[in-house]
Parts: sequence; structure tokens; C-alpha cells
Amino acid sequence: LLKNQHLLELEILMTIDSKYIKLFARTTQMAAYGASLYIGKNDKKSADKAAVDLMRNELNKIEMKGRIVIGEGELDKAPMLYIGERVGNNKGNEFDIAVDPVEGTNFVAKNLPNSIAVLAVAKKGELFHAPETYMDKIVVGPGLPDNLVDLDNDLEKNIINLAKAKNKKMSELTACLLNRPRHNKIINTLKSLNVNLNLITDGDVLGALLVADPKNKVDIFMGIGGGPEGVLAAAALSCFNCQMQTKLIFQNDNEKIRAKKMGIKDLDRKYNINDIIKGDVIFCATGITDGKLVKGIENLGTKFRSETYVTHKSSKLFTTLSEDIKK
Repeated sequence: LLKNQHLLELEILMTIDSKYIKLFARTTQMAAYGASLYIGKNDKKSADKAAVDLMRNELNKIEMKGRIVIGEGELDKAPMLYIGERVGNNKGNEFDIAVDPVEGTNFVAKNLPNSIAVLAVAKKGELFHAPETYMDKIVVGPGLPDNLVDLDNDLEKNIINLAKAKNKKMSELTACLLNRPRHNKIINTLKSLNVNLNLITDGDVLGALLVADPKNKVDIFMGIGGGPEGVLAAAALSCFNCQMQTKLIFQNDNEKIRAKKMGIKDLDRKYNINDIIKGDVIFCATGITDGKLVKGIENLGTKFRSETYVTHKSSKLFTTLSEDIKK
């Protein structure tokens, strides 16, 4: 009995109290609202700054000792919630936080769908500190055999394995990936295998999340995108028993040096979801413009309406919150 009580107490210590869900959701809601003021104005920097300022303001209201471990982007000249920045009121629980106040700044600037404000939070030390580098990714949805796909496999083998596991023809599979010149070989191979393509111009957090729900009709997400975006996607995917394998891609020695300074010893290592998210996690994504995951911000005069996709691993929560919030 004492042992069971000890295990229960330990589990409580390792989980994130559900009281934080609405608090962290409010950070992405306010960021989305800030960015929404610049929809269609062809001003990415102003949209980003407005989102950052409002997100930071909300984070600093929360009773916590928070630290940004995935920031707005070390390589950007945009306003940042920078890596290492302390947020919260410096009381209570210690959290590591990953943010992207505007995923899809081009979408906001050009009034295109699928821009979101994103945040993931874990207990201190339980969130992978990905450097600002590229990351190769392969993601499949829930309910599939373990280790079904692997970055070391050739593409055809992964597609064959996936088709067999899902009892589908290859022509019935849909692959999502960023439409980039670096993916031309992958795209041509998928075409030769008669796999359907869902090519996206930006937003590989959202792209990766499409595999989690069958209604999106995406069977696999793959390709090279941002490392920080990979961590944010893993945070949500870990709540759905999805499979994700990643590997950091370094373009020069400076990137390798920075990675080693961040504690990454094996530069060729492959990471699965459990390597990226080691414990409980809350994930929030609020729509800025309308998209596949959530609706965008709706201006209601003195209020605005937001839609936020929220997951919380320990409580098995995955829901969409629709709220009207005073400006």
C-alpha cells in the first residue's frame, strides 16, 4: 500500500497540473490575436512582433519559473522570445517551454490559410533542446506496428511497409511534405510509386499533425524542415501514440559547434518522440487565419473569437477550445 502511494505521489510530481491548460492556451490565443491585426498587410515582422509581445506578456502572468528552450529563432532578425529567456513570475513549478508565436508568417502577411500560434510546455529537463538547424522527419499516425518506418530505410521500403500495415494500396496513401527543391527527389519517387501528394508551402508543425487524425486523410509526413518545429510537433504527437523519427541536419561546422554546446554529443543520432518529449506535456495551437486544424481569429468588436487545439498527455486530453476574449 505504501509502495502504491509512493508511486502515485511520484506520478503526480511528474505530471503537469491541468490548471495550467487554460493559462498556456491564453498565451497562444493572445499571440494569434496580435498577429491577426496584420493579416493581409504584407508585414511579417510587425505580425511577428505583435504576437511575441502579447505571448510574452501572458507567459509572465503565470505562476511558474519558465525558461524558453525553443525560441523564436536564433537565426532570424525578428523580435524574439529568445532561447534562455526566463518567463513567469519566478514562483512555483519549473517549466521548459517551446514557442513559435507565428508559424506561417507568410500566410499571415498574404492572408492565406493555416497560420497558427504554437506553444509546448514540459517539466524542466523533459523537452529536447533542438538547435536552430534543419531536421529530417518521418511521421505516421497511431495504431501502427512499432518501428514501422525508419529514416535509414529507402523511401520505397517505408511506403511498402506503411501500405501493408494500413491494408492499403500505395495508390491509396497520401504523403504530406513541404514543397521545396530539396524534396524534388522524394516527390519524384512518391509519384513513381503512385502515392498521392499533399504539398504544403510552409508550416511543418501543422503538416506533421495531420497524420494524427484519419479525417485529414494524410498517412505519412516526411522531409526536411526546422528542428524547433520538430520539437513542437512531437509535443502534440506524443499525446496520440503516433510515431515520429527525426535526425538533425547540419549545414556547416558552426551549426555543429552550437549543437555540441547545447549538449548534443552524437550529431548523427536519430530521435524518436520519447527522446524529444520525456514526460508530460501540454501543447496549444491557436488559429490566426482559418486552416485545417483550427479556425482563425474572428474580430467581434470589443472581443475576439479564437479557436485553440489543445493536448495534455497525462490527462489524455485533446480538444478544441473556442473562446470569446476581451481585447
